[in-house]
Amino acid sequence: MGVRGGFVTVEGIDGAGKSSHLDFLRDRIAARGVEVLVTREPGGTPFGARLREAILAEPTTVLAEALALFADRAAHVESSIEPALARGTWVLCDRFSDSTYAYQCGGGGVAREAVEALERLVHPGLQPDATFLFDIEPTLACERLRGRGAPQDRFEREQTAFFERVRAAYLERARDFPRRFHVIDASGAPDQVREGLAHAFSRAFP
Repeated sequence: MGVRGGFVTVEGIDGAGKSSHLDFLRDRIAARGVEVLVTREPGGTPFGARLREAILAEPTTVLAEALALFADRAAHVESSIEPALARGTWVLCDRFSDSTYAYQCGGGGVAREAVEALERLVHPGLQPDATFLFDIEPTLACERLRGRGAPQDRFEREQTAFFERVRAAYLERARDFPRRFHVIDASGAPDQVREGLAHAFSRAFP
């Protein structure tokens, strides 16, 4: 059996700018001489892409959101993430279960125990090797979202108070799992954020 690949995730509230650094992280990982799969949640499979459209566009209950996200995650883990890791490919994923804890538990009030149960069902024993959390004040993140001038999905249209709860939940996760989480100050200019990310990556994978 070959060497199992590494599993890296990026997290943060909408407007933190995390997705703009995926190429940088992919290149840093690839420089280690390994294959890299870049994917995202929701939407990392054809099934998940259809769910993503519904989740981001159609209002529903927060529990239904959490269940839909884990349906997407179940398909993603089984058909994409686990096979890639098993063949030695590294997986770089834009959001994973920490997002559900942050958005649906922290932001929406779903019981943490419910998400823990879904996590045990969908990916028992599978956790990221490193999670890079792009941290930013929600007021600044909302300003960035408005400045894009692009249509916003229903999560991006949430009020600042919602994102404050989401951010607090993310930081709680970082405190609970300090060896896995690496918090990046995302409030500065892109090159400053990139420098912080580079240092964090070097700490995570010396």
